[in-house]
Amino acid sequence: MINFVAGRVAALGPDAAVVEVGGIGLSLSCTPNTLAGLRVGERAQLPATLIVREDSLTLFGFADEDERIVFEQLMSVTGVGPRLAQAMLAVHDPDTLRQAVLTDDLNALVKVPGIGRKGAQRIVLELKDRLGPPRGAGASVPAQVRHSEAVWRDQVHGALLNLGWSAREAEQALDSVELEADATGLDIAGAQVSTLLRMALKTLGRTT
Repeated sequence: MINFVAGRVAALGPDAAVVEVGGIGLSLSCTPNTLAGLRVGERAQLPATLIVREDSLTLFGFADEDERIVFEQLMSVTGVGPRLAQAMLAVHDPDTLRQAVLTDDLNALVKVPGIGRKGAQRIVLELKDRLGPPRGAGASVPAQVRHSEAVWRDQVHGALLNLGWSAREAEQALDSVELEADATGLDIAGAQVSTLLRMALKTLGRTT
């Protein structure tokens, strides 16, 4: 069983990081928030989970151990696979998910692409007694509030720098994202960081 991966960050993409371990580059699927904390050329240690399928071996990397634990708990829910579990962690941090399950906040759960109301009800039912209460002091603060405080800008800005853009280019792209959101009526507070990153890359002339 692989518990973590430690080594030099060799490359970063919109949804994955390559970490060099013993001369081998291991690709780890990560959320934008996790990727924003990494820098090419620097050492990193990522908690990890290896998902084995008949036709694939996929490593998932996480910002911390708590995120990895919640990821594995999410996968225990009927109908929730690794990609959907990762999507949930891309939209909500572990404590926000605990809060949503604890308070039957289906509206928070259905914000995750791929989760409908019935799926949200099943997640609450199966995880109610397993996820436990939020652990952090800010766990009860809704995700929308944190995003409105420009957390999304820090995450997308870091991801753009990791992908090779300059700080000035990243800032210009973020300003363009905000203008586009205003023009199209996009609720930027409730949008996934990955969606905002794709919008920023589009303004810079790169599609993903």
